[in-house]
Amino acid sequence: MIVQKFGGTSVGSAGPIARLAEIVRAHRDRSPVVVVSAVGGVTNKLFALANQALAGSDTRAEFAALAAQHQTILKELGLPEATIARELGELERLVSGIGLIRELTPRTMDQLASFGERLSVRIVAAHLTQSGTPARAFEAHEVGLVTDGRFGGARPLPESEAAIRAALEGVRECPVITGYIGRDKQGNITTLGRGGSDYSAAIFGAALGAQEIQIWTDVDGVMSADPRIVPQARQVPMLSFAEAAELAFFGAKVLHPATMVPAIEKNIPIRVLNSFRPEHPGTGVVARLSEDQRALKSITSKDRIAVVSIVAAPMLNQYGFLERIADVFARHEIVVDMIATSEVSVALTTDASAKLEPVVEELSRFSEARVLRELAMISIVGEELQSSLRVPARVFARLEALKVRVEMISYGATRNNLCFLVPRERLREVVLELHRELFEA
Repeated sequence: MIVQKFGGTSVGSAGPIARLAEIVRAHRDRSPVVVVSAVGGVTNKLFALANQALAGSDTRAEFAALAAQHQTILKELGLPEATIARELGELERLVSGIGLIRELTPRTMDQLASFGERLSVRIVAAHLTQSGTPARAFEAHEVGLVTDGRFGGARPLPESEAAIRAALEGVRECPVITGYIGRDKQGNITTLGRGGSDYSAAIFGAALGAQEIQIWTDVDGVMSADPRIVPQARQVPMLSFAEAAELAFFGAKVLHPATMVPAIEKNIPIRVLNSFRPEHPGTGVVARLSEDQRALKSITSKDRIAVVSIVAAPMLNQYGFLERIADVFARHEIVVDMIATSEVSVALTTDASAKLEPVVEELSRFSEARVLRELAMISIVGEELQSSLRVPARVFARLEALKVRVEMISYGATRNNLCFLVPRERLREVVLELHRELFEA
């Protein structure tokens, strides 16, 4: 049995959905379980629709356009509009309700955001059945996925694993399941966070003991750099779980960071594939690499990084300094990417969009705290970094030649990721030059 997750571009219109059906049909001997995202761009449109309703604007034209987008797909696939009529009616009533009461809670936002997947799953299942692969649409909670009640970033509860196995055990048709969403114990719809359809696929794959989790997207797999920055970037054939987790966390767009966790726990291989070129082998992600597969793999980057710099001389030889800092960031729910410490100073990085003013205000009660913005993070990932200082030496020699100011450096505990900060305006130049140095020389 395999799990096949299809992203927004893979269900973006009638043509991609028809290709999806061919891909699923080609793997029927492996008993595929299909997980789908919303039609490309629809989740953003739903958020915009919610904000318009909250502001009291007339949303009829925007709702009509969203409905027409899905109805056009149905028409081109030869499916009846009734396939999604109930969901569109429910969505219209919800948007109207937001406009009437002028209130948009996290719970309501998750319910609204769920409609992207709830619409696409019915279209995909109907087309699979029509094209000769009997399929059945499920919302994730209908096949056992129960989450906590953290709206916008829910996580599955432990009992979900057994419930998923039990729910799907007797299903004879090809299951087509909503990604990204679940329900809590009170029956409220929850979402797993943006990009959460990958996570959904891994949750189902781990629960069902899948032979492989396939992530179908619109690129040939993981690349040695972002092709938008480095046109000559090359495809990476194999990654370890550790390398893939580093790449996902530090900016690679192909895999969602949380996807790794269930797969690592159950040692299930992942393969990133291109639904527009299904014949391409893509990128495999496995627990351990053979010796000939250990190498530098990719340069990835994150734009718009902020550094919070904290200095507290009175904490020299005192315990509890790091604990106090961590407590402040945790209470304000600020995610930290990278950290560097000395006896009396700490520097932490986070997304520049994070609301850091209250954090700095609280830190200033026991330290000197300041924020540096307009930075970018560059990460070089590969297990080759574990065995030699040759790569870091080449990297910093090149940065010296480019006269680039490096703000902060991290060489992680796993030693398969060298990460550093540079001025944001130098990001593109540095990535291009390091790719030439490390991958093209």
